[in-house]
Formats: sequence, C-alpha cells, structure tokens
Amino acid sequence: MSGTHSGGTEGQSPAARTESKVRAVVRDLGMGLRFALAGGREGWVRALLTGVGVGLGVALLLLTAAIPGALEERHRREEARLDWPFNSQMAESGADNTLLVARVDTQFRDREIRGRVLEPEGPKAPLPPGLKEFPAAGDMVVSPALKEFLASDDARLLRERLPYDIVGTIGEQGLIGSQELAYYAGGTDLADRINSGTVRLTALGSPEPTHEELDPVLMLLVLVVFVALLTPVAVFIATAVRFGGERRDRRLAALRLVGSDAAATRRIAAGEALAGSLLGLALGTVFFLIGREVAASVEIFRISVFPSYLNPSPLLALLVAVAVPAAAVLVTLLALRGVVIEPLGVVRTARPARRRLWWRLLLPLAGIMLLSPMIGQGRDGGEFNQYLVISGVLLLLVGVTALLPWLVETVVARLGKGSVSWQLAVRRLQLSSGTAARMVNGIAVAVAGAIALQMLFAGVEDDYTKATGYDVSRAQIQIAVPRGVELASVAQKVQDTEGVQHVHALSKGHFGDLPWRQEPERFASLTVGDCATLREVAKLPSCRDGDVFALSGAEHDTDTPSLNTPGQKLYLEVPDPTNPSEYGEDVLWTVPKGVKQARSIPDPTTYRRGGFLMTPGAVPAGLASAVSGDLYIALDDSVPYAHEYVRNTAAAIDPLSEPMAWQESERSNRYESIRTGLFVGAVCVLVLIGASLLVSQLEQLRERRKLLSALVAFGTRRRTLSLSVLWQTAVPIGLGLALAATVGVALGAVLLRMAGTSVRVDWASLFQMTGIGAGVVLAVTLLSLPPLLRMMRPDGLRTE
Repeated sequence: MSGTHSGGTEGQSPAARTESKVRAVVRDLGMGLRFALAGGREGWVRALLTGVGVGLGVALLLLTAAIPGALEERHRREEARLDWPFNSQMAESGADNTLLVARVDTQFRDREIRGRVLEPEGPKAPLPPGLKEFPAAGDMVVSPALKEFLASDDARLLRERLPYDIVGTIGEQGLIGSQELAYYAGGTDLADRINSGTVRLTALGSPEPTHEELDPVLMLLVLVVFVALLTPVAVFIATAVRFGGERRDRRLAALRLVGSDAAATRRIAAGEALAGSLLGLALGTVFFLIGREVAASVEIFRISVFPSYLNPSPLLALLVAVAVPAAAVLVTLLALRGVVIEPLGVVRTARPARRRLWWRLLLPLAGIMLLSPMIGQGRDGGEFNQYLVISGVLLLLVGVTALLPWLVETVVARLGKGSVSWQLAVRRLQLSSGTAARMVNGIAVAVAGAIALQMLFAGVEDDYTKATGYDVSRAQIQIAVPRGVELASVAQKVQDTEGVQHVHALSKGHFGDLPWRQEPERFASLTVGDCATLREVAKLPSCRDGDVFALSGAEHDTDTPSLNTPGQKLYLEVPDPTNPSEYGEDVLWTVPKGVKQARSIPDPTTYRRGGFLMTPGAVPAGLASAVSGDLYIALDDSVPYAHEYVRNTAAAIDPLSEPMAWQESERSNRYESIRTGLFVGAVCVLVLIGASLLVSQLEQLRERRKLLSALVAFGTRRRTLSLSVLWQTAVPIGLGLALAATVGVALGAVLLRMAGTSVRVDWASLFQMTGIGAGVVLAVTLLSLPPLLRMMRPDGLRTE
C-alpha cells in the first residue's frame, strides 16, 4: 500500500523525494476515487447519495450565479420596449417614422396585464421588440402565456374585455418573462386621444439606459439576503460529503490493518470525498439544466424567466466548480482530525470527549464585533462596508453550526427515563449527537437567516411604504372620462354594472383670468357634479340644480376670492387635441350673481378642492363638452369579481380607458423587488432543505438497517421503532430551531440598529419561520416512513 514504507525514500535527492510524495498523493487519491466508484452496490449507493446531496446544492449555487445575468436581461428587455414620451423621441405631428401608442394596461383578479394599442403613421414607424409586423385594427398579438390563459374557462370575463382577434404571439425579445401576460392591439384614430394617455413617438426604448444606485439600506438588504440564502446551501454541501462516514471509517481501519499509514488513509478518504463531490458537480449541472428548462413554465411570486436568462457567469461557474471539490476535501480532513483510525477499529465508537463551548462562542461574537462599527449608520451615513457585512453575517450564521452540536450533546446527556421508543432515541442521540446535529444544521441556519431578514424587512418597511391618500371606504375604483364624452350617461352605465353600489361623477377643469395663450396670472379650479356628489367634496349650505358655489378652506388656493366677482370673465383651459403643447379655442364663462359660499372638505382622494363648484343646470353648453370627468366607484364586496365587471364596463365605454384600483398604501418598487427576490430564493432553499434532509434521512436509515432488522428480529414492535426514529429527528430539530430563533433575533436586532431603526421583534414572522422549518422536517419524516418500514424486516440481517 502507498505510504507504508517511508524508508524507501532515504538516500534520494530532494527533487526525487518530492516527486515520490506527489506520486503517493496521486495514488492515494486515485485509490479513494476507485473505492467510491468501484465499491460494488454499497459503494455506488453511498456515492449516489453523496452526489445527489452535493448536486442539489450545486444546482442552487449555479442558479444563484445566474441571477445577476437574469436580472440584467430582464432590465434590458424592459428598457428596449419602453414607450414613455422621452423628449428626444416625441413628435408634434405625424410623419412616416412616427408611431401612436396608447397604454391600456389592465388587471384580471390579481394578475397584471400589459396592453398597448398601436397605430403606425408611416412605413418607417418603430416596431416594438417581439413583433414581426404591426397588427391591423381589431387584431392583437399576445404573449404565449396570455394566449393560453384566454383559452381557459377562467378567462371568460377577460375575453369580454379584449374584443380583438388573436393573429400571432409576441416573440421572446418582447417579453420580460415566460409567464408575462401582454398584448399589442391595432387601433385607429389615436391622434385624437394624444391628451388622454396616447403618445406619438419616433423610437421605442430608453435613449439613455439607466442603472439606479440602491440606497445604503436597500444594499444592506441585498447583501444579507444573499448571505442568508447561500449559507444553508454551503452547510448542506458540507453535510452531504460526510454521508456514510461511519462505514467509510471502518473501511479505512481495514486499510490500516493491511499496512497503510495514517496519512495515506486520510488521503484515501479525501479521494472518496473528491469522487462524491465530482459526481455532485455532474449531477448538479444536470439538475440545473433540467431546472433551467422547467423555469419557463414556472412563476413564483409573479416572477418568471426564460431559460436563456439563466446563464451563470463563467467566472462564478468556475468558482463553484473549484470551491465545491476543495470544500469536500477540506471538510473530510477536518472531520477525520477527531477520529483515530487504527488497524483494529475506529476510536469514534467509544464515548467521545465532551465538546467545549468557549471557542464556539467566538464565532458569533466575532460576527457581532465586525458589524458593531456600523451600528447607527443608517442610510445617511454612506455605504455599508460590504466585506464587513458579509463576514459578520456569515460568522453569526456559521456560529449556529458550531453551537448546535454542543447544545444537542449537552441536552441529550441529561435526558433519561421514558417509553421504550424514547429510550431508544435518546440512547442513539447520546452515542451519535454529532451526526444528529449535522442533519439539522442546514435548516437551523436557514431559519436563523430567515428570522433576521424578516425582522429587518419589517423594521424598514415603513421607510419604503407611503400612504396613497385614497379613502377606500368611500370608493375603490376611479375611472377617468375624456373630454367630449357625456359624463352622466357613462356614470349610469357604470351604476347599472353588477357589483356597483354607487357612483360619484365629477367633471373637472381650470379657469384663468386671461386666455391661456396669454398666460393667466390668476387661477381657479372647476368641479361639476350633482348635489349629492358635490357634498362629497364640500359642505354645502343648501343645494339644487342650477346653483354655483365658491369654495373656501382649500389647499393652495389664494385666487378664488378675487375671481369670485359678478361679471368676471374666466377662460377654461382647453388643450389643442392635435398638439398637446398648445391650447385650443377658448371657452368663456362669466361669474354670475348669487354665487353661494361653501366649505371644502376632503374628497375621496383626501384632497381639499378649491375654486368653483357647479351643478349641471349651471353649466353652459360649450363648457360641458370641454371638461374631463372622473368616476369614483364604491363596490359591493359581497359580489365576486366586482372589479372585473367594472373594468369590462369601462372597456366597453372606452377601449382605451384604464380604471385605477385604489389602495391605502404603496411600496417602493425597489424594496418590493428585493422582497420578492427573497421569497423566490426562500422557496428554492426550502425545496433544497426538504430534498437534502430526505437524502440525509435515507442515508441514516441505510446505515442502521441491520440494527433495525436485529431489533425487529428480537420482537421490537414496528410502531416503537418508528416513534424512536421520529424522536431522533424531533429532539435535534427542536433544539436547532430554538438556537436558530435566538441567533436570528440577535442578528436581526444588530441589522436593525445598523439601518438606524428601532429594534422590535416581529413575533408573527418568528413563529411563522420556525413553524415552516418544523413543517419541512415533519414532511421529510413522513416521507421517510415507507423506506423505514421496508428496512424493519428480519431478512435485513442477511449478508454476503
């Protein structure tokens, strides 16, 4: 055997001795590889379990390496199809290179649908990405996901809203995700609607691609999310390479018996770990490629991608390919430091020395020390030191893996009497507490990171959430009605819609003391509505049709008192329908005698209006057709899909209308995208947790197969053995979750202080994360029961 005759190198030159040592190392590593891959059925099963465990982690690492490129590609495609009116791309009149675009986004239940109506004004009009040609009027080109959805039974109401014929599908370059719902429809006479959400463009896309910098707190969130999600993956990989450790050590003892020295046996063990990690790299690549193709049909938290998005950076992929085998070898060598392998056995079967606590506490303490200089920095203190943040959070999370074995050993040493299943479980834990702790290390780290993140997100949420100002108790949907459309008839159609309780219809405009082409010096607003509706915006002394009111107590209104003079001529602002930057023909109104006074109150948008209020009977004919209107709609919550009925009615009245559903608050898009990214990553890590735990559990059961068969042969009930296995999982998991909650709260408190936010524990999230972790373990335990029952047979004692 290699390494057994050290004296054979005496008398050789240093170069020759070095070459001889290198050959010995290569030979020993090669022998380890052969043991792993050519060890019969037992060796293959062990190698496969290790490969699957490592492969799952590698697949997630490759996915993580592909995320920056995927986000960049989504951003690039989003900017390539932008149709915002950038100054350099706007045109005042139609030409052979101009395109009219109307934004007709809508919602269906909780799904966002991107819609555009297009009208090219010449042969050189810019074609949106993903289209081969412009759809004709009455036709539409849809995304594959929308085409599939429209063909389903659930889309009946949506089909009524989109009265176009499908003539094609949008290509991948025109979509930001495989499950995005989007369409382009052909339109006519859009030039008349330029002041109502329609723009005339000479080019699409952003002329100057933007890359906004994240503020320091959001960057802190991103860093912590990546560390918290990737640390459990590294822990799983480190655990997977130690599958079959006890059987491997017995094989190494046999090698010592036939003459191999201690150094050679460690190199052989490293070779076995290297084989498992290389197999894991191969399987991980396969898992990643399969998942890459499956990703096109999956949507998580309304985020979807195309397979072409998920291309890991070559440098990051190379780092994974090098780091995983190196880590496998390093973990194996570190594990063998505590094991004495002799020709007649492995000393690990004796009672191990008690684990020491002091050095295990150094890891989390060092993490807190690295983070403490940034406490109180907040978003006004500049960027957080990324290296200190990553190192500090990593040390705190890794500290869980260091403390958990000591905690499990200390607690189970004090456990005693109980049922037979309890005693079997406790005795097993006392003999192999390290193995039990390793199995739950990953989930403990994941839960600790999740609790810290939830605390951080909850603590800074108010900074990225603002009130919209809408009073959702008075209305839930607002519809803008363009100029020239009779507001009363539209309001009646909406009122007759299923699910509508009542509708408040208000017309609006602006007066000036001079024609608008001459730039008025004094201004006043105009609001038109019936008496019941006007009482939603003002406190009226009395009201009947034909009355006019002047408002007081409004926000930012100083000119109404001076303009409220009988005989004062006021000019209504009327934009030119063919040129948005110019004004059309003036509409004149003379202030009558007998204008009543009224006190402004918050309207449904909580804004205090100023200027003049008019009832329909007081509005001159020319003025009525020159103002635009708004409908404020209150819904009946007991009617299913009430929002959809209203949207369909609005689309029937005006296909270009875009009803706005009100919300009490809205969050920053950047904050929301990071939070969504956390949820997507957490789902992936939870899948990895479940799969890895299942593989680990099966490996543990495989190693105890003969023991379980012997107990059954001696008459132990299967129910007792099943309960003992459950206890062996439940005790370490309970301790791991308790430790995870403690470390997670401590880390969350430090991060909140770094963000300049008061510390508060989000107890609901804490119990939720802990419960999810326990639920995953329970599911894995239930899935492992069928193979456990198969192993509990007396014929399992048969051997060759």
